[in-house]
Amino acid sequence: MFGGGEAAEFPPDLKESFAIGPATPTGDPSIDAVWFPPNVWPSEVPELRTAAERYLAAMTAVSRDLLELCAAALGLPRDTLTALAEHPTWTFNINRYPPLTEVGEPLPGQFRIGPHTDFGTVTVLDREPGAGGLQVDIDGGGWVDAPYDPDAFTVNIGDLLAHWTGLRWRSGRHRVLPPQAQAPHEELVSLVFFFELDHDALVTPLPPPVGRRADLPPVVSAPFLRERLDAISV
Repeated sequence: MFGGGEAAEFPPDLKESFAIGPATPTGDPSIDAVWFPPNVWPSEVPELRTAAERYLAAMTAVSRDLLELCAAALGLPRDTLTALAEHPTWTFNINRYPPLTEVGEPLPGQFRIGPHTDFGTVTVLDREPGAGGLQVDIDGGGWVDAPYDPDAFTVNIGDLLAHWTGLRWRSGRHRVLPPQAQAPHEELVSLVFFFELDHDALVTPLPPPVGRRADLPPVVSAPFLRERLDAISV
């Protein structure tokens, strides 16, 4: 298990995750070992691989469409970001949030997922609502339950996309509440697709007036993400 994006401040998350990555190695062992390791599929559920690969193809297409919309919204050519995602890294998590009856009383400050921001470009989330569900941190409003529509995905902006916009767009801080006493048998599952860019993509922040900051340096995707991933490992 991992703590949230502010892992040093919180106990380990109350969740189980099955993670899948892209099966598109570069041929460079030093790169592939970190960003394109082979997936391990459980023999107990042979149908999972087919279902997951179909879902992942759809999520990749959705994420690329979202990046095109982001570029167009800022008055840029639609392929500005997708041109940096010819061989992208990404992670797909199947998250299970066990019920209170299974994990017991949460520790002080313990969540199903602790407060954090996502690290990449866009995150596409298919989730179940619940008493111990997703909350977002609203400027000036504190923590509020994330709106839920069964016919829609939840989409988060990640740190890399926020950096590219010169912090014009914010990477939303969010958390998943611990299991609640009033719903002791509640068990939730979320499908979380974290889309990024090519591991060696150079991301140059947009200057003002589109960007909000003129002092942000260009970053390379892999080191930018690695720094954040290392910070949450426990």
